[in-house]
Amino acid sequence: MDLSEIAGRGVVLLGCGKMGTALLEGWLAGGLAPQAITVLEPEPTPRLAGRAAEGLRLNAELPADPAVAVLAVKPQSMGDALPRLKALGNGSTLFLSIAAGTTLATLEAAIGARTPIVRAMPNLPASVGRGITALVGNARVDAGGMALADALMRAVGLTVQLGDESQMDAVTAVSGSGPAYVFLLVEALAAAGAVEGLPADLALALARATVGGAGDLAESSDSDPGQLRVDVTSPGGTTAAALKVLMQEEDGLPALIARAVAAAARRSRELAG
Repeated sequence: MDLSEIAGRGVVLLGCGKMGTALLEGWLAGGLAPQAITVLEPEPTPRLAGRAAEGLRLNAELPADPAVAVLAVKPQSMGDALPRLKALGNGSTLFLSIAAGTTLATLEAAIGARTPIVRAMPNLPASVGRGITALVGNARVDAGGMALADALMRAVGLTVQLGDESQMDAVTAVSGSGPAYVFLLVEALAAAGAVEGLPADLALALARATVGGAGDLAESSDSDPGQLRVDVTSPGGTTAAALKVLMQEEDGLPALIARAVAAAARRSRELAG
């Protein structure tokens, strides 16, 4: 679906923080006219105010029947924010929520049981157009509604569709929280390089470029990550010595990551109630 196809009915964006701003910029870059977007944001940034000067409808009256209403407020603010859009519920407006831990059932209870709702879990790289978003809809979402949600989220990266909402906790733990794990890896590599005698700024530059480049290679290569690891590991060499430590069965990186992801998934289930 082309974003320009929804310009007639328009889009409402509730909340314009980091992720909301990333989505907004992605839509505009994808051809959606500023006049087709209504943003509800109590504390607009100068950048958002500048978009309003270009025609974006900032804190304006809601369209009567927008194609989609995107919920981009923090989960703890959802209860206060949703009443502003309740009048759009139980109709043809698709609701797209990116609030972590807020289930479809919770949204249905707040907006209306007959409302088509898609729950989405993007991640922070969406802010540079390199995100990945998992999508799952309730029983009211038809193929057209899912295509619309997919088009809106593809403006900031890749998308995948889930078979069941129960998978969202694992998605949250892997890709939603995952960037933090990668940032920690960059920090740890840089700190270890400094311990080995490198200037801190040089160690950080090496760590950033290494993790970024390896990520690009893992994403673009036809080989799976395990084969790439084997390809870079010479028997008896320096990489092999490091991997002997990292791949210890009980205390190595795979076991540590498994425990971390399990903890994140458990917390996601707790937040969802």
